[in-house]
Amino acid sequence: MEAKPVVVVGSLNFDLVVHVERMVAPGETLSGKEFQSHPGGKGANQAAAIGRLGHPVYMMGRIGTDAFGEELRSSLDSAGVDTTFVAASEGSSGVALIVLSSSGENSIVVVPGANALLKPEDLDANLEVIRSASIVLTQLEIPLATVAHLAEICAREGVPLVVDPAPAQHLPPEILHNISWITPNEVEARFFSSHGSSQNGESGLKMLSNHLMSLGPRNVLLKLGERGAYLATRDGGRTAIPAFKVPVLDTTGAGDAFNGAFAAALARGAAPVEAAEFASAAAALSVTRFGALPSMPMRTEVEALLRANFGDRSALARW
Repeated sequence: MEAKPVVVVGSLNFDLVVHVERMVAPGETLSGKEFQSHPGGKGANQAAAIGRLGHPVYMMGRIGTDAFGEELRSSLDSAGVDTTFVAASEGSSGVALIVLSSSGENSIVVVPGANALLKPEDLDANLEVIRSASIVLTQLEIPLATVAHLAEICAREGVPLVVDPAPAQHLPPEILHNISWITPNEVEARFFSSHGSSQNGESGLKMLSNHLMSLGPRNVLLKLGERGAYLATRDGGRTAIPAFKVPVLDTTGAGDAFNGAFAAALARGAAPVEAAEFASAAAALSVTRFGALPSMPMRTEVEALLRANFGDRSALARW
């Protein structure tokens, strides 16, 4: 039986990347070492991550009528993403300005462009593809009203919704209560906590996860970078997921690789812990190469890293 697709509703940006020796200080002019440009955007990155892993995926979003827009569409097509539901709007595509230091740190400024024109009615016009999904994956680089409408549709249609709450912003209850999985990094998780947690280690992560679930999401997956991840499920499960030790070249897009791989593994029937381990491996591979969308690994690469560290895992047999 053919696998049900993942539908990604989100942003498509063209990334303009400047490499520097160190991060620039406020008011400072710094000479760059290198300039690169790559297709990206959280939505496009996550869709490409799923496509390269060999799982069927639809991208739903908007690009501009500029040259960046066509390159964004072409890059997704090449990654195995169905772009039927990527519409073109008159004007500019989304653009991200990225400063990347030699240590792998980055700072990012995003100009939404056409992403700001993705409206709730676009979702209604393509309702059948959302209904067909095993999982819907979204982020916060599109209008919040569109995310709210998507959450309502997923709840009504019984389709699990995974939300990457980045860039962090306050979410209304009608979104929070319709989220199956929320996947913040630690900074974003603390943004949603009115009191935060001064505790370090697993006890602090447990407090953050419990607070997030008290807001409405049924399950939480905290992305912790080089510290791995932390999984909290509604049934009481609490699991620390180890990171993979790899040489770091560029962390841009690592969280997107994680989200895409996690959604793909869940769609294949992997248990949450298996899916999180699979996602951790995909994210680790992504930081060993430059760029966001171009850094997304193939399934064979993820499988090889998992086998090298864990041996055969049941999640690997689901493709």
